[in-house]
Amino acid sequence: MTIKLPGRWAGHAAALWSLTYGLLGLYWALGGAGFPFGRHDPDWEPGASLLGEATPEAAGPVIAVLGLAGAAAGLAIGLGARRGRTALLAFAWPAALALTVVLPDMRVLMVVAYAPLLLVWAFTGVPGGQPLGELVPWSRINLLVLLLGGLLWGLAALSALRGRAVRGRWADPERARRWGRWAVVVAAAIPACYDVSRLAWAAGIPLGVTEEFWRFLDESGLRWGGLFLSAMGIGGAVLTLGLVQRWGEVFPRWMWFVAGRRVPPMLAVVPASIVSLMVLSAGLAYWRLVLVRDLADWSMWATWLPSLTWPVWGVALGAATVAYYVRRSAEAGTRVEA
Repeated sequence: MTIKLPGRWAGHAAALWSLTYGLLGLYWALGGAGFPFGRHDPDWEPGASLLGEATPEAAGPVIAVLGLAGAAAGLAIGLGARRGRTALLAFAWPAALALTVVLPDMRVLMVVAYAPLLLVWAFTGVPGGQPLGELVPWSRINLLVLLLGGLLWGLAALSALRGRAVRGRWADPERARRWGRWAVVVAAAIPACYDVSRLAWAAGIPLGVTEEFWRFLDESGLRWGGLFLSAMGIGGAVLTLGLVQRWGEVFPRWMWFVAGRRVPPMLAVVPASIVSLMVLSAGLAYWRLVLVRDLADWSMWATWLPSLTWPVWGVALGAATVAYYVRRSAEAGTRVEA
């Protein structure tokens, strides 16, 4: 089986992103407006972000230096450098992890999940009269920019692995089928606790919240946003099951325009991988909030308790996605290598 890795373009793309963001850091260090971290963030609250106390004077130069280093490392990867590849990977993998999981928080998942509603609210107005601009300030868009940078660095790291063989029992298709099933079960089951409470709110049942808070949700119309998110969660769980179902490999009959055709593996792998990273990042952020702010109010358990399981959800979904890709690659009848 052949695991196809990104080409040299990934290194160049990561270099361009790093250079651009590094220049932003220099701009902020010199007093430029729009610093999206720390107390400059309109969403600031203790524990929500690891950069909650960052200042442009201190963080700006660091961002600039890391951006310059990233531009050099990405360019080297893009040019196919063989010498120092270990050092390049030692930069690329931590950069990918930091930008996709460590530095973002739950707002990335919120923005992506609410994206369809945001399009509707742009024409109808936000329930409760809240300005749409408050839902998508620059600080939240910046988190999406960080996620994009992390994905590019992950691709760049994989690009640097080209030519190296990948070995291990995990790459055996039959083993991947077995552990992949367990990963799918976990990844599909965990969101259920979240979905149940939001469905209850929409039905008028204040499950896991106080009566006062439920009235706020009802009067503001936000309980319908919760219903939308629960519907998204249920849809995501169904799609997760597709990672081990036949219809996840061959389009079903009711999709008449592609019925019977093979599902392109990347059609499932790319979105599932991104969602797993967003869920993992959001779950870690909720843990920070609980530890820093002591949010463990059992009268409001539905607002925080289900989210503490999200790191497990994110890891399970990522594992299920890897298993799916290993199996689909094996079907191509080629060999395992990077």
